Parts: sequence; structure tokens; C-alpha cells
Amino acid sequence: MKIAIIPARGGSKRIPRKNIKLFFGKPLIAYSIEAALNSKIFDRVIVSTDDIEIAEVAKKYGAEVPFLRPKKISDDFATTMDVIQHALSWFEKTEQSVTFVCCIYATAPFITSDVLIRGLSALIEGNFNYDFGATSFPFPIQRALKLNIDGSSEMFMPEHINTRSQDLEEAYHDAGQFYWGKCSAFLKNEPMFSSASFAVILPRSSVQDIDTLEDWYNAELMYKASTKFK
Repeated sequence: MKIAIIPARGGSKRIPRKNIKLFFGKPLIAYSIEAALNSKIFDRVIVSTDDIEIAEVAKKYGAEVPFLRPKKISDDFATTMDVIQHALSWFEKTEQSVTFVCCIYATAPFITSDVLIRGLSALIEGNFNYDFGATSFPFPIQRALKLNIDGSSEMFMPEHINTRSQDLEEAYHDAGQFYWGKCSAFLKNEPMFSSASFAVILPRSSVQDIDTLEDWYNAELMYKASTKFK
């Protein structure tokens, strides 16, 4: 069985009620639920939440909420792996066999069904433990700066102060959208980012992590721009 798990706790502090805050007329979590359902590759699409209102919104958009997440994995210190393992434990207790799992963040309005399908194909065909969405940094990380207490700056890699940008290796970062994996890898707590993981490359124009109000406004601008040219 292939399942999607969408973590969505109710205690977001930087953007209150972020997971169900309206984003162009729909709760933010609805975009992740709809992408999962429209892909038609999942046997179950589950939302893991500790919040009754979020649960009702999730069910309205077609997801299942078969349990409420316990408080011990619903605070600021709970990890995504904690949430996935709790959900998989629930499936085990109900004697339902899970083979592949996709964790989809509730704050990913740019995620598409096609990307989820690509992720599943890459996981199966490449025989990886995991795969995830990634995108390139817009500026060479080898030229990054750090700021000292007195406000002065210095390079993280001063050896590259005179290296041309085009001669530096391109770097990528996690897109914060989805994480496909084998059920066994999640249960064994295998590391997500390793040589056993495959990166599904996404354009920067479809990636925006949403943690702060500035992130939210940037996502709105990107969404307007993307829909303008469709």
C-alpha cells in the first residue's frame, strides 16, 4: 500500500493557524491534499494533526483523519520523522501493510501531482531509500558571508574570494515539499539526506518555504506570477 502523510499541527506561532489560513481562496493545506488525491497513486491520503479544526478542514478537502496526533509529538520539538513513525505505527496496529510513504508538507502550495508521480517513479526505478524535492541555490554558497558580533563580515570559504562564479560547483537545498520513502527506511530512522536518497530537481520558481509572514507574501507574489502566464 502507498500512503501520503500530511503533518499539520495546530500550534504554528510565527503565522497563527498557518495550515488552514486562506491562500488565494483555499486553506493552505488544501493544495497538498488535492495534489495527492489528483495524482491517483495513493491508496490512502492521511492528515496527521492534533487539532480538531484542521481535521475538519482536511476531511472537507478529501483527506482522511483516522486519529488525532498525541500532544507529545505536537509541540515545537516534534520532528517530521516522529510524526511519520507514529502514523506508520497506527497502520501496523490496524494490520495494514504499507510499502511506500510520502510525507507532504501542508505548507506547499506549489506542489503538483506530476512531481509526486515523478518522485514515486524515481524511488522505485532507482531503488533508493528516499527521494525528495530539491532546488538550486540562486547564488554560489562558496561565496557566502557570516556576520560577527561587531557587525563585521567574513567569508565562510575565503579560499574562493577570487574564484569566478561559473567555476564553482552548483549547490542544492531541500525544497520543503515532499519526502518519498520506503516504509522500512522510515521505521529504521535511516537518514533522509545521504547517498541512498535521490533528489528530484524542481525549478526555483516553484519553491517557497513558508515559515514567516515574509515567506507568505513571497509565496503570494510567486503564485500570482505563475497563474498570470497560464
